[in-house]
Amino acid sequence: MTTAQYPVLPLAAGTLARAFAAILVPVVFSAKAITRAMRNRHNATVLAGLDSRMLADIGLTRSDVHDAFSAPLWEDPTTLLSERAIERRMNRAVTRVTRTAPNVTLFRKPAASRSAQAC
Repeated sequence: MTTAQYPVLPLAAGTLARAFAAILVPVVFSAKAITRAMRNRHNATVLAGLDSRMLADIGLTRSDVHDAFSAPLWEDPTTLLSERAIERRMNRAVTRVTRTAPNVTLFRKPAASRSAQAC
């Protein structure tokens, strides 16, 4: 009776590599998330150091920065800040459109002395 010889080492090594990767992927993902959160907190801290005029230039107020830092530690403060800046930009654009009357033309062509067909 002959027994078959199966290569055990390559199968065991592949299984071990998959198990190691299954453990390593969540660890790497968590480390990246923590690094990203720390970087975003640092960026928000830099924004908190700006004066009110500089914050207004980018569409934020001092209360926006305070609101962003009042969020829990695991939430990204820069998300709230970017949402507020975008919201203010959009509100300014809507205000500009509603200020101008719909039938008012802002630019008028000068009156031509000859007809358009003569050109």
